[in-house]
Amino acid sequence: MEEVKKSVDHQKLIVKKSVLSGEVKVSGAKNSVLRLLAASLLSSKKINLKNYPYTLLDAQVHVDMLVQLGKTVNVDPANNEITIEESKTLETDLVWNRRSIRNTLLILGALTARFGRGSVPAPGGCEIGSTGTRGFELHVDLLQKLGATVTVSDGVIHTEAVNGLIGNDIYLPIRSTGATENAILCGTLAKGITRIWNPHIRPEIIDLINFLNLMGAKIKVFGQEHIEIKGVSELRGINYEVMPDNVEALTWLIGASITGGEIEIQDFPFEHLEVPLIFLRESGVEMFKGRSSLVVRNSRCYPLEISTGPYPGINSDMQPLLATFAAFAKGESKFIDLRFPGRYGYAFELKKMGLDCDVSDNLLTIRGGNKLVGTDVTALDLRAGVAAALAGFCAEGTTVIHDAWQVARGYDNFVEKITQLGGYAEWQ
Repeated sequence: MEEVKKSVDHQKLIVKKSVLSGEVKVSGAKNSVLRLLAASLLSSKKINLKNYPYTLLDAQVHVDMLVQLGKTVNVDPANNEITIEESKTLETDLVWNRRSIRNTLLILGALTARFGRGSVPAPGGCEIGSTGTRGFELHVDLLQKLGATVTVSDGVIHTEAVNGLIGNDIYLPIRSTGATENAILCGTLAKGITRIWNPHIRPEIIDLINFLNLMGAKIKVFGQEHIEIKGVSELRGINYEVMPDNVEALTWLIGASITGGEIEIQDFPFEHLEVPLIFLRESGVEMFKGRSSLVVRNSRCYPLEISTGPYPGINSDMQPLLATFAAFAKGESKFIDLRFPGRYGYAFELKKMGLDCDVSDNLLTIRGGNKLVGTDVTALDLRAGVAAALAGFCAEGTTVIHDAWQVARGYDNFVEKITQLGGYAEWQ
């Protein structure tokens, strides 16, 4: 893996005023590929993933975790592929003292499902909203519901299921993406039938289910009502292509719109972005649909009023990007994040650049159309960092984004793609 890793630390991202124009291809989805990497632990067979976004820092951390557990991994950056194999019995205790990611919870579920035990460090990831880091109580509850004993000590989560996991009905109190994914992984190899009630059905979940079913799992989806899983004893190997990243696609669309450029976005996932596209079309974005690409040109920015919610609504990850669009719309825009209340820290970073905004309870109000000026800001999380970069392409002067590794966590070849679109961006 080391030869494909970036040599820089991604501590700072320097951006300058730019017009983004040209062609760009959407990479494999971060929020899908991390789940597929975790699912590879369910099988000892060879797994090959195409459209693999190999520069993502979170993907690199996840792959190193797989290697730590005993998997053999080969990354082919020239063809954007990764091959995962297993030549020895895997470890079930993930000993890890480097940066953690939230996907450790899915690693724990997969290990418990296959081996009847596991231990992983408590998850890392983005701190989002007013409540800070997301908890993992739902994951503990579902593992216990399937027959595992779960303990937490010294920052490590341990599971034990002496007789393996046993299928059961899991009732999720909220439509949690992570808990839905973990319940799917666990149910795939559990004995009997597992039903997940009130799941969060979104494109990345469907990608995971398609992946597992092609490996021999027996999973059926009954809309947002429930998912039914008939447990199997083992899974076979697979060649699979990762779905395109819908948040990345939205990033290039907004980048073209606010900078006044023209971008052809290849591998655009139309069916996954129907609701955001309606809002943006009504707010001045001129877009032209091809067979598998979208052209954005001659766009205007008009105010938006949105609230986030479960798919097919607007995902919380999209909210900071849409708010940056609103920063360049003359008039008042309003945002409510129902998934992660208070996820507006990025707006106060943009305020340092001149954004006129305020937050009352869980309502973010943006009075757009003011001139922004480049300055030092911080990427509080992944999407906050990209929101700052987009704003920097429209601001006078230079914008310096600190903790820019957050951007590299989830955007494949970000600087390279900006450069090919004629923009100025540089890691430091």
